[in-house]
Amino acid sequence: MEFKLRPFTLADLDNLVKYANNPKIAGNLTNAFPYPYTADHGKKFIEMAMSHEPIRIKTIEINGEASGGIGVHPQGDVYVKNAELGYWLAEPYWGKGIITDAIKEMIDYGFKTFEITRIYARPFSSNVASQRVLEKAGMKKEAVLKNAFFKNGEYLDELIYSISIV
Repeated sequence: MEFKLRPFTLADLDNLVKYANNPKIAGNLTNAFPYPYTADHGKKFIEMAMSHEPIRIKTIEINGEASGGIGVHPQGDVYVKNAELGYWLAEPYWGKGIITDAIKEMIDYGFKTFEITRIYARPFSSNVASQRVLEKAGMKKEAVLKNAFFKNGEYLDELIYSISIV
């Protein structure tokens, strides 16, 4: 299935809210991603995403609609050569290979755009699908932090996947 990564615009608000307002998506992300997901949440998010130069967060556009989000977030201090990868995809497009290809594209963009040498992602241990797509995108599991996350009343292991150019 065809997709493209592009910057968010305020015109994406309705589609963002339509797809982001899903407990299955929020359940696999940090609590900074709210559920229910309202137009106010979406507007604040899009404004934040549009505020970075160069762009750090892009929408995953499918069939002309903003159908997910993916970002590379450069870190600071002693982590200055690292960036965290975060992503989500609208449920109708799960299992179609889209997010794996979007991750590969965003990794390439991250290394070309920012002065980084390592990109990492931190999926929940319960999110097996996310672990598989990270591996398919070329990332390797390098750590398991036991019971590091507390989400929806339960402890979850934090997994750390990474890819490096050094």
